[in-house]
Amino acid sequence: MATSQFSLRLPEELKHSLSEMSKLAHRSQSQIAVRAITEYVERNEWKMKALQNAKQEADKGVFVSHESIDTWLDSWGTDNELPAPEADIFLNKQ
Repeated sequence: MATSQFSLRLPEELKHSLSEMSKLAHRSQSQIAVRAITEYVERNEWKMKALQNAKQEADKGVFVSHESIDTWLDSWGTDNELPAPEADIFLNKQ
């Protein structure tokens, strides 16, 4: 895997903790930082993409009303369970 240099400023306390962790783990501070950043990105990337997709959908101005959702949820577990509601609010974005 190709790498490139990246620098950042850390609060002194964090820098000290990273240094101590580096000594205890017998790993470089860089290795620990790369692993931490990798884990953070892997854990959060899907959320950012989901939010972006949701915003794009919302920008279309097509929604399901709160009332329709409530009616649908109230039907769950009953003999007359309803299908998921369809959009019933259409905002004219111009």
